[in-house]
Amino acid sequence: MIVFNIRQITAAETIPLRHSVLRPHQPVSACHYPGDDDEINFHLGAFNKEELVCVASYFLEKHQDLAETPQYRLRGMATDPDFRGQGAGSQLLKKGNEILKEKEVPVWWCNARISAAGYYEKAGLSQLGETFEIEPIGMHKVMYFRLTGSSVY
Repeated sequence: MIVFNIRQITAAETIPLRHSVLRPHQPVSACHYPGDDDEINFHLGAFNKEELVCVASYFLEKHQDLAETPQYRLRGMATDPDFRGQGAGSQLLKKGNEILKEKEVPVWWCNARISAAGYYEKAGLSQLGETFEIEPIGMHKVMYFRLTGSSVY
């Protein structure tokens, strides 16, 4: 497993991977999320040397079916296909959990694509509710992770 350099990045730095991995058939503007530049939210990048190979963004956002507060939502997690399965995402999630624990956040959640649900299950997330479709992206399920007494990987 490669040890990646995980650090906070700007929202603008996430856009190329968000676009190429998550929304290649949509305009780049679809990769800009509301709240990207709000100071309460943060973005992480995994670097192999100086190459950004994985990104994730965390937004202060409550899910109506989770009771704990505050909550963060993971959005736009994307890994360069050449680096999948090498630990970049796992290391990034671990760093995200460390930051959220420092902020005393008890739970975070995401809308996981069905194709990525197994990855999130392996990371310790649980499903909440039924699957649903987000047009034009595809089927998703809400998944969540409780930080109290838990650890990713």
